[in-house]
Amino acid sequence: MGAKVISGKEIAKKKRQEIAEEVRVLKEENIIPGLAVVLVGNNHASKTYVNNKQKACADVGMESVLITLPEDASQKELLQKIEELNNREDVHGILVQLPLPDHIDEKSVIEAISPEKDVDGFHPLNIGRMMTGQDSFLPCTPYGVMVMLEETGIEISGKHVVIVGRSNIVGKPAGQLFLNKNATVTYCHSRTKDLKYHTTQADILVAAIGKPNFIRSSHIKEGAAVIDVGINRDEHEKLCGDVHPEVAEKAAYLTPVPGGVGPMTITMLLFNTLKAARQRNLVPGKA
Repeated sequence: MGAKVISGKEIAKKKRQEIAEEVRVLKEENIIPGLAVVLVGNNHASKTYVNNKQKACADVGMESVLITLPEDASQKELLQKIEELNNREDVHGILVQLPLPDHIDEKSVIEAISPEKDVDGFHPLNIGRMMTGQDSFLPCTPYGVMVMLEETGIEISGKHVVIVGRSNIVGKPAGQLFLNKNATVTYCHSRTKDLKYHTTQADILVAAIGKPNFIRSSHIKEGAAVIDVGINRDEHEKLCGDVHPEVAEKAAYLTPVPGGVGPMTITMLLFNTLKAARQRNLVPGKA
């Protein structure tokens, strides 16, 4: 019969319309949510991501500030720029585009961002709040995954979720968000023995390993929901995920690449920026 496609593109469109309406209401109170994006160097992919984020801000009526620094900018210069943005009243969210040049310590940069403006959800304070079930800014990609499942009506509580990948950006926080929703969570990674044994136990399988078409039908059980977080290029330079297309014949639900998790990541960044603006101005609301 084939898996039902979970269209992140369609869900993101719906959520961005809701965000745009809330931004419009805030503007009536002279509050304009503002996102500052800091780009260091000339990484082509990073420039593309930043352009997409700026366009998304404009589409929902938010202000965006782009700070560009050269590839050889010092860590001190970057930290000074972050401090300036921490103190700007018109900036509610700060995002430093990763990866950074090798001579800059990523951990120090993330920790320099004010937790109240950490709309990427990477600051240790926000991670700690997430771990303990407190209100916080959630990392955008895992947050987007949770919203996709919620919007599709897929039950999480009591389900066995298997995460393939343990990055700080996706794998680890995704598992915690599922745990917070009362799922049983198994983490798998490069050192996991007998990967298929674990993945075939999953009611919900999240693939976030960065290997083109790695997850095959033999990795999943019949009727599983499969979330493909990967963005790769195959041997023909065609965009693909971590999950092989053949999985669609066995899974009940599957996210496509492109058009799946990707659009949700930027959408949740917008949501976090809206939330930051509300909290900064003590305005109650959905965010």
